[in-house]
Amino acid sequence: MPRMRVGAAALAGFLLLPFGAEAAAEGAPHLDGASLGVLWVLPFVGILLSIALMPILVPRFWHHHFGKVSAFWGLAFVVPFAVLCGWELALFEILHTFFLEYLPFIILLTALYTVAGGVRITGTLRGTPGTNTVLLAIGTGIASLMGTTGAAMLLIRPLIRANRDRRHKAHIFVFFIFLVANIGGCLTPLGDPPLFLGFLKGVPFFWPTVHLALPMLLCSGILLALFYAVDSYFYRSAGGVDRDPVGEIEKLGIDGKINLLFLAGIVGTVLFTGIWQPGTGITVYHVTIEWQQIVGNLLLILITALSLRFTAKENREANEFTWAAMLEVGKLFAAIFATIIPAIAILRAGENGALGAVVALVNQGGRPVDPMYFWLTGALSSFLDNAPTYLVFFNTAGGDAAVLTTELATTLAAISAGAVFMGANTYIGNAPNFMVKAICEERGIKMPSFFGYMLWSGGILIPLFVLVTLVFFV
Repeated sequence: MPRMRVGAAALAGFLLLPFGAEAAAEGAPHLDGASLGVLWVLPFVGILLSIALMPILVPRFWHHHFGKVSAFWGLAFVVPFAVLCGWELALFEILHTFFLEYLPFIILLTALYTVAGGVRITGTLRGTPGTNTVLLAIGTGIASLMGTTGAAMLLIRPLIRANRDRRHKAHIFVFFIFLVANIGGCLTPLGDPPLFLGFLKGVPFFWPTVHLALPMLLCSGILLALFYAVDSYFYRSAGGVDRDPVGEIEKLGIDGKINLLFLAGIVGTVLFTGIWQPGTGITVYHVTIEWQQIVGNLLLILITALSLRFTAKENREANEFTWAAMLEVGKLFAAIFATIIPAIAILRAGENGALGAVVALVNQGGRPVDPMYFWLTGALSSFLDNAPTYLVFFNTAGGDAAVLTTELATTLAAISAGAVFMGANTYIGNAPNFMVKAICEERGIKMPSFFGYMLWSGGILIPLFVLVTLVFFV
């Protein structure tokens, strides 16, 4: 996932710090995805539909009780699973997901949310089409350096402030999700969790830079041009925005600069946890929490505490920093991470699982079908955690980094691009997507509904991805 995955790795979604996600002690219970039917995915579908429909159908109920709805769907999976499959397996899977996926996800996202929330761009920023396009271009450019989540959290508040007087502005943040929260993170392993997993599997650090640069430039160039046209239309149709009097124009600057150092510390921590592999850890009911993850989580908690301590309270108040968006993400993703367990298990079963017919489409006659790798990796990454989805298709394509980065380079590029680019298809396709939505709504911006957003992504991104397929993968 989630991504909101938001399910999925460097701030950029290093949603899971999934590097240790397979850690299980000898004798641990095993969930055989080949034995699971598709009915086990119903609670996952239930939480997704609740996120999609309840804010529209019962907005007051959802606003006050979304945590209870999240708990309901989590229990709708856990209780039948414990009864039918045994409490030992259920306990192992829940602890495995909590310690190795959900907890690192929340700790990392909290660190990024806190640190980025302490950086305030001061001065006069007017939300003109030109200014907005430049901000989106900058965010796209830095996403591969600090991760999609880090770039999104750093720039979302300045972009909101710059457009506070705009009448039509939801489209700005839809394109922000497309570019900064997803496509911009494809050039290095720091950009998005799947690429970091590839790095750990032997893919050279700059391999994505070389092989995904052209697809990324094509997508970002078209999207930025389209955004400028759309934003210009809405800007003109509303008569523009009031210009600030000359005497009130403030020079651009940055408050809370120490948080930039903390942001670099988060990036360094993510790299450290991926490279340092002592091979030991603490075991809790067959779940081994490796030392690099323990130390990494502690460092992230320390960075969060230091940011809160050394950022002036007035700075956060001026940034309108609150914990509401973080609490919403934490509650909803608790259910998403729990209910996604059988979906990921089925996917990992490959051709032996309930999705076997789908997985089989990527290889025909013993040869990989690159367009199918791109679209299937992307389609599943739009709703499931893109990190394990990437690994499934990485292994389906042979799992040998030496081969995949040379003679099967286009296949690996298709898998990588699908996992990163198509996280933009839904609000839950990547962790920062839902966070951006939550922050915008907290500031009073009416964002598209779950399906409303998919109309935007379907109308804009799907034709763009068809073009990417024709140009690079056919």
